[in-house]
Amino acid sequence: MAQPRRRCIPDVTYHIYSRCHNKENMMCLSEMKDLLVLVINLALEKYDFRMIHYAIMDNHFHFIIKTTQCGPSISLIMQFIKSQYARRYNRMMNRSGAFWNERFGDVIIELTDNPEEYFHWLLCYIGYNPVKAGKVKDPRQYKYSSINAYLDESYISPVPITLHEYFINLGNTFNERVMKFLKYDEIYRRRLTLSFL
Repeated sequence: MAQPRRRCIPDVTYHIYSRCHNKENMMCLSEMKDLLVLVINLALEKYDFRMIHYAIMDNHFHFIIKTTQCGPSISLIMQFIKSQYARRYNRMMNRSGAFWNERFGDVIIELTDNPEEYFHWLLCYIGYNPVKAGKVKDPRQYKYSSINAYLDESYISPVPITLHEYFINLGNTFNERVMKFLKYDEIYRRRLTLSFL
């Protein structure tokens, strides 16, 4: 059965996710996560798009990417990132064959029922991936996530992060936006704690 055609729309925000081959922990070493950071930065140099948020886990990643009006499609951006990463990983590990489990999944945030709410819950969901995986106790402690870009105005991300307009709309100052975002964070953390009980 043919896979459905991907919706490639300019000037929208995508939640992108993809897993390693056989869902194996092929990115468990920090060197492998650093490699994906490098490739994302190469993509940002090559193509016109905005990285809104990311988290790199041992066997998958989450990106929030905003395409631009005249920039490349999400398919072209992700083809570059995934192919460049697989080629470099295979060369480093002296292996051949598939690295990724399947084509990447995506959700266009602007097409959800309540895009602004969806976006803020998604920031929490992605930010808390390392907590759920037992990597850290607080999302702020995880090196391979950009959640601190939304919590600390002085934070310098290894991948340039563009704060999304939905976050900007939370207030007139960065501190005001953080205070409102932390309400989502508090509710998400409580729900997460209850799910572990």
